Amino acid sequence: MASVARILMIACRMPILVVAIAMLAVAAAGAFHTPAFAQEEEHRGWSLRDLLFPRRSERIEPPADVQTARPKPKKKPKPRPPAEPETPIVEKAPDSRVVLVVGDFLAGGLAEGLDTAFADNPAVRIVVRSNGSSGFVRDDFYNWPVEIKSLIETEKPSVVVVMLGSNDRQQMKVGDVREQPRSENWTKEYERRTDAFGKAMQDAKVPFLWVGMPAFGVSKMNSDMLAFNDIYHSAAQKHGGEFVDVWDGFVDENGAFVTSGPDINGQAVRLRSDDGINVTKAGKRKLAFYTEKPLAKILGLAAPGSITTVSAPAGAPVEAPAPAPAPVIVDRTAPMLLGDPALDGGSELLGAAPPAKANPNLPGEKLILEGKAPNASPGRADDFSGQRKTPPATAAATDTTTAISR
Repeated sequence: MASVARILMIACRMPILVVAIAMLAVAAAGAFHTPAFAQEEEHRGWSLRDLLFPRRSERIEPPADVQTARPKPKKKPKPRPPAEPETPIVEKAPDSRVVLVVGDFLAGGLAEGLDTAFADNPAVRIVVRSNGSSGFVRDDFYNWPVEIKSLIETEKPSVVVVMLGSNDRQQMKVGDVREQPRSENWTKEYERRTDAFGKAMQDAKVPFLWVGMPAFGVSKMNSDMLAFNDIYHSAAQKHGGEFVDVWDGFVDENGAFVTSGPDINGQAVRLRSDDGINVTKAGKRKLAFYTEKPLAKILGLAAPGSITTVSAPAGAPVEAPAPAPAPVIVDRTAPMLLGDPALDGGSELLGAAPPAKANPNLPGEKLILEGKAPNASPGRADDFSGQRKTPPATAAATDTTTAISR
């Protein structure tokens, strides 16, 4: 009985041993992985619940994968346009010829372009006397027919370059009446004032160039500028000046205004500002480009038809135009069309004239018309006129044949 009681006591204690072993295992694992948890338990008591069901803050969770931010690819810097080569500035000679540029704000830009064009020529000096807000309409603000006389007397120019009109699209006071732009009375008065300006230039006995207005970004403004250019052209020709048309340099092939276009070197650049009125540095240089050639002729830097550049050094002799070379005669066969009657030596196309009558005596015509073939030559393969004769056999051949038959 004692042995049975001992066995039952051991059996009852077995679950307690298993639970104790499990608790020791869990405690050992927690102490190995979480030293902070073990240190905390040294200060406070712990129970079976803490071992079997640890708090969320005490659970050991694997760290989440942290994705490192990838560096953004660096954008390639846009290539900068090549810097324009600086034009060497040459000191002007004391006796340099003066080019006087007068007009409104566009004339000031034209003067900058001309200054760049002749920067390396000590014999030419550009002098600008423009008034940005001036024009022919507001003669009470600035009277150009009167002011040009004093400017010419002061500067003593060799040539005058005029560019006026961009401010003239406004009412003009004619007598006591304010006329609307381009009305009949307005146009007559405007022509009178431009004519007075041209006469003042002619009386000063100074050659002058009248540069026309370019196209603008406002379509209504363009129609007025075209009408103004016709008036300027007439006034310049009437008083011995020369009109310089720059319109095509600031429009496309369809005649529409363009903000960007080819510069003097053919490269696409911005010629006008965003307002469609002012010109950029490249646009100013393009205005001067149209004026260089006639200006150089007046100054004697290049004769008509010569290759001398407008920036020839001071005192350089002006090249005389070379005689035109004799025309080279090239003996070539002119191109011929396949439908040309002369291709086969004839003068008319086939079928243009009725065919000539055939000669019935020709063998080919007899074959076509009568069905009679020409006589074949004797002995030819097509000679069927007679039977062939068997050649006589020789004696030796007869004997041989007889001997074989026997």
